[in-house]
Amino acid sequence: MFHQHTLRNGLQIIGEASPQARSAAVGFFVRTGSRDETPEVCGVSHFLEHMAFKGSDRRTTADVNRDFDRIGADYNASTSEEVTVYHACVLPEYLPDALDSVADLLRPALRQDDFEMEKKVILEEISRYEDQPQSCAFDRAKRAYFGTHNLGNSVLGTPESITALTREQMLAYYRCRYNAANIVLSVSGCFDFKEVVKLAQRHCGEWPVGQAGRSGQSETNGSGGVHVVTKAQVAQQYTVLMSPGPAAASPLRPAADLLGMAIGDDTGSRLYWELVDPGRAESAGCFFSEYDGTGVFFTSFSGEPESTARNLDLTQAVLAAVQREAIREDELRTAKSKLLSRLVRSSERPRGRMMAVGMNWLYLGTYRTVDEDLRIYESVTLDAVREVLERYPLTHNTVLTFGPLTSLSEVASSKQP
Repeated sequence: MFHQHTLRNGLQIIGEASPQARSAAVGFFVRTGSRDETPEVCGVSHFLEHMAFKGSDRRTTADVNRDFDRIGADYNASTSEEVTVYHACVLPEYLPDALDSVADLLRPALRQDDFEMEKKVILEEISRYEDQPQSCAFDRAKRAYFGTHNLGNSVLGTPESITALTREQMLAYYRCRYNAANIVLSVSGCFDFKEVVKLAQRHCGEWPVGQAGRSGQSETNGSGGVHVVTKAQVAQQYTVLMSPGPAAASPLRPAADLLGMAIGDDTGSRLYWELVDPGRAESAGCFFSEYDGTGVFFTSFSGEPESTARNLDLTQAVLAAVQREAIREDELRTAKSKLLSRLVRSSERPRGRMMAVGMNWLYLGTYRTVDEDLRIYESVTLDAVREVLERYPLTHNTVLTFGPLTSLSEVASSKQP
């Protein structure tokens, strides 16, 4: 059963109650991420997520961990381009304590000494990230594709931006973005919604009101071109192709999800049979990622550097064939079976539903049951897939390759629309 309530300060509370569940999950969804940052504070959203666990005026760092541990909570947080989520999953009897603790994460003290200490942790994290070539390839591909669009901002920030960031800048960003109207509280599993509202009023009712806008919510087709980023220490070559897709709120999003799965799921997809099964590439895939106002298809492969040019040609040939002919009915059926299976399995856990319900509310402003989600994907037709391809050509891509190669001149002249 679905419930919804809005506190006087604008905090939205949503809940999907499942009395048969044996646990409860709670999450605060803050509509803020790297795309909401200016160059001067690049990485502040993720840094602020770290600072939430350093304590509030009520709790020290040790208290935060101790209070979650004593109720056996499975808790964490994450920051993306658009959303920062703080969440915990507990036995139902501990939901009041969990909501108290998670809510308190969103009221960090931002102590100067904690700030300076955590800055070192963030810089170390950025350094470690540079040792993960696949992640680096995707990050740099996003920068190349989006150009000056804020979705190209790095979630972690840069060593320069984090080093220069001050506590005062973080505090100003926090006060702007962490107001009640910019936050959704999502609860799922075994709980009493009236009790949740009372708890939210107690712990969140005094949160400041206000609005936090978001710019650059229009569709983008990417910058195009072929980009080579050389890193001699990397053994394999990682290549990413990005092409435009529908926005998160678009009715074409389900068709785009299924199209990406048919092209590049890690088993039984076109790229799998073309590149991975024959041993031409170590890995290959395609997936669709939706954002507020736009969307992107990510197609990628990795393997021996000397195979990159040939594999790029093969990958572009796969995309061109799909662009001309779409996918077959049997491919669409298989993609549906995979996606629906994963959706159902995820929904069997309160945390999975808490996340799904929260994200749907954040992007669409609506609630959908699992059955409604299933029906939406089941109803996708080949005509809908063709409409995605007509409006968002897969061949209109931006290519970035990351690894030991210094040039891809032999493929730089490959046909680009």
